[in-house]
Amino acid sequence: MNPDLKKERDGASFDPEKIVNFLYGGPDRVRRRREVVSLALDDPDFQHEDLNFMSREQQYETQLKKSILVVQKQKELGLVSPEDMGNYNYNGVFKSMSGPFGLHTSMFLPTLRGQATAEQKAKWLKMAENYAIIGTYAQTEMGHGTFLRGLETTSTYDPQTQEFVLNTPTPTGTKWWPGCLGKTSNYCVLMAQLYIHGKSYGPHPFMVQIRSLQDHKPLPGVTVGDIGPKFGYAGNDNGFLRFDNVRIPRDNMLMKYSRVMSFFCYLKTVLTPTTESVFLYLHMYSVETAPRPGRPSCAIDEASVGGPTWGVLQNRQPEPQVLDYVTQQYKLFPYLAAAYAFMLAARSMIFVYFRSMEKIGRGDITVLPELHALSSGLKSLSSWVMNAGIEECRMACGGHGYSHASGIPSIYMEHTPAATYEGENTVLMLQTARYLMKSYNQSLQGEKLAGSVAYLSGVQPVPAAGRTRNVLDLNVLIQAFQHRAARLVHEAALQLKKERQTGKDQPDAWNAAAVDLVKAAKAHSQYFVVKNFADRLTDPALDSAARAVLTRLCQLYALHDIVNSSGDFLEDGYLTGADIRQARRHINALMAKLRPDAVALVDAFDFPDGILNSILGRYDGNVYQHLLEWAKASPLNKTDVHESYYKYLKPFLEANRAKL
Repeated sequence: MNPDLKKERDGASFDPEKIVNFLYGGPDRVRRRREVVSLALDDPDFQHEDLNFMSREQQYETQLKKSILVVQKQKELGLVSPEDMGNYNYNGVFKSMSGPFGLHTSMFLPTLRGQATAEQKAKWLKMAENYAIIGTYAQTEMGHGTFLRGLETTSTYDPQTQEFVLNTPTPTGTKWWPGCLGKTSNYCVLMAQLYIHGKSYGPHPFMVQIRSLQDHKPLPGVTVGDIGPKFGYAGNDNGFLRFDNVRIPRDNMLMKYSRVMSFFCYLKTVLTPTTESVFLYLHMYSVETAPRPGRPSCAIDEASVGGPTWGVLQNRQPEPQVLDYVTQQYKLFPYLAAAYAFMLAARSMIFVYFRSMEKIGRGDITVLPELHALSSGLKSLSSWVMNAGIEECRMACGGHGYSHASGIPSIYMEHTPAATYEGENTVLMLQTARYLMKSYNQSLQGEKLAGSVAYLSGVQPVPAAGRTRNVLDLNVLIQAFQHRAARLVHEAALQLKKERQTGKDQPDAWNAAAVDLVKAAKAHSQYFVVKNFADRLTDPALDSAARAVLTRLCQLYALHDIVNSSGDFLEDGYLTGADIRQARRHINALMAKLRPDAVALVDAFDFPDGILNSILGRYDGNVYQHLLEWAKASPLNKTDVHESYYKYLKPFLEANRAKL
C-alpha cells in the first residue's frame, strides 16, 4: 500500500463498510455481491489482453466469446436472480459495459415477456431465454430516434395471405443503432408503422427473423450489417437493417395489447402500455448506472498520492498532495456528492418502479404517467451531471487522465451516450414537463396531488420575505429547492398560456415555451434528488459517524447547485445575496471537513480494481510502476524497432543523409 494512501484511509472519520452496507442493502447483500463479482474477476476464462490494445474486430470477437461464457457459467453456477446475474455480468465480466448480448437481455426478452400473448411466448420465449435464438430491438431509424410516431418502416397487412409485408421505403427509414444487430442477432422485435387497407394505426411491435438459423446469412429481402466505428462500444455490433417486401405471418405481430384479425379487423384492448414499461426499466437502469462513471475514484486516488510520490521540493519538504488544493477539491467533491445523491435516488427509483409494476400487472396503469415523468427527469439530469463529471475528473488527473491507463477515456466513451440513448435528454425533460403542466392545472382546479408532485397542490409561488436563512439546515435547503421547482413550474405554465393567447396552436406554443418547460422539469428533478438524499439520512442502518459525513455530502450537493444556479433563487427574492455568500463560505468549510474522508468515501463505492479498471485508481495507490508496465505492454513495444522503420523511415533517413 502506498504510504500516502494508507494515511488517507487511516485518517477517515467513519468506517467505509458502514456506508457500503447502506448503499447496497445490508451486510448479507454486500457479501453476496462481492462473492458473485469475485467469481467473474477471478475466472481465468475472462482474462485477456487489454481491450485498448485490440482492433475493433478483436474486441467484438473477445466480447462475443465472453458473452457466451457468461451464459454458460451463470447456468453452471446457478445464478438465476437478476441481482446475481447483473453483478456477475455487468460488474464482474464487462465492468458495466454491454457485450454483444446486451440488447437481447435488456430489450428483446423483456418485450417478448411484456408484449407477447401466451401462445407467442410458448413459441419464442423459451428459445430466447435459452439462447437458441438471439434477438435485438429495432426501433431507432437513421432519421428518427425519439420521435416514435415518425418511424418510416412499414408493416402492411395482406388479407389474402394473412401476412404482413415489411418495407423500408426511404434511406432515413433504415433501422440504425440497435445493439447486437450488426453481426450477432438472428431475430428482432421490429417497431413498424401498421397499415391496414391504406390506413395507418401507428407503430406496433413485430417478431421478425432476419438471419438463417443454419448459416446465419441474411434472409431474402433483408439487408443487415454493422454501422461502423463509433465513439465507444467498439465490442458491440450496433447495426443497420432494411426490408424489401419481406413477408411474415399475421401471428408475428406481438398481440397482447392489440391484434389484427384475419378478416381485416383491428382490435385494441383498453390496457395499452405498449413498450413504455420496458423503457421505464431502462430509464431506471440509466439513473442507477449514472453514478458509476461519475464516481471520481480515479481522480481522487491519484490526487491523494500527489504527483511523484517520493519527490521533494528544493527545501527538502515533501511535495504537497494535489487534493489539498482547494481548487482541486472544488472540481471533485461536488461530483463525489452528486454520485451519492444519484445512487440514492436510483435506489428509491428502483423501489417505486417495482411497486408500480405490481400495480400495472394487476391492470392499474394510472401509475404510469408519474413513473414515466420521474424516470425521464432523473435519467436526463443524472446523465447530464455524469457527463460533466467525467470530463472534470479527466482534467483533474492532469495529462495522465488523457491516457487509457487512467480508465477515464473508456468511461467517457461508454457512458456519455446515456444523454441520447433510450430517449434524448431534452425530449425526456419535455415529457416530464408535460406531466408537470397537467398536474399543475389539476392543482388549480382544486385536485389534491400526491407522489412526486404533491408540492404543487395549492401552491401559488410567491417570494418569501427576504431574510437570511441557515442554509446548512437540510429543511431550509429542501424548501428552497421545492420553492424553485414550484415557481418555475408556475412560470412555465404562464408562459405556455401566453403563447397560446397569441394565437399559436398547442405544438407551436409548446415549442415556444420549451426552454422554460425544460428548466421547470430540471428543477423538479433536482428537488426530488435533494429531498430524497436528505430523507435517506434518517436510515437506522447508518451510525452517527456515517450519517455525519453523508450529511455533509448532502449539504455540499445542494449548496453547490444553489451557488451555480443562484439566479433561480435570487430572481424572486426567495434567497438573498447574503444567503448566496453564506452558501459559498459553507461550501469551502464543508470541503475542508470532507477532505480527510475523500478516499474513504470513494472506497465505500466498493469497486475492486478489476471493475474500476484504472491504473490511476488502484486501491494500493502504486500508480507509477504499474503505469510504466502498462505502457510496455503496448503492441507498439513488442519489438525495439517497428517494421515501419525498415519500410519507410530507414529509406527516408538514408536518402537524406546521402544528400549531405
